[in-house]
Amino acid sequence: MKSPSVAALARSYRAERVVTALIGLLALLAGATALVVGQGWLGSFRAVRPVLDPIALDTLGNWQTHARVGAIVLGVLLLVLGLLLAARTLRPERHPDLALDRSVGSGLVVTASAIAEAIAVDAEQVDGVSRARATVVGDPEEPALRLSVWLHEGTRLKDVWRELDGSVLTRARESLGVDTLPTAVRVELGTAERQRVR
Repeated sequence: MKSPSVAALARSYRAERVVTALIGLLALLAGATALVVGQGWLGSFRAVRPVLDPIALDTLGNWQTHARVGAIVLGVLLLVLGLLLAARTLRPERHPDLALDRSVGSGLVVTASAIAEAIAVDAEQVDGVSRARATVVGDPEEPALRLSVWLHEGTRLKDVWRELDGSVLTRARESLGVDTLPTAVRVELGTAERQRVR
């Protein structure tokens, strides 16, 4: 089972992707069916019939109660699914603060933004890194880290990765007092400056 911190590394949009893929697949199948029928591959009789087929309309007319109940149930299910997906997509992401001292009256809490800023500043000290951005996510007991680094043009990625892993992330684990700090690193490579044509 995936721990909360690992699940928080890359906020999951799996449900949204699955729904989008299913809608796209249904649209593709509907389009392919319309093309096949319109081209007359299933018979010329079907190709010239209107979209609202009178036979289908007669069938629905004979089963009005069942058709209405089915339409209402389908509409309610789609409404509930849409509300669940909207709530899941819009829920705020957790950025845990770290309690260094839990003493009553004199407790010490370091905010997630302060932790992220310190890690980003540390990452920017690595040779070849032009800027960095960090985000702490997950649970307070099991935090996770998202680290984005932008590199100067010509920087060796291997060297940057070795220093990030060996120094920056090690210091972050020691500072947070955790043995493991699941981290997702996003690297943007620098490009040459564009020359203006005169």
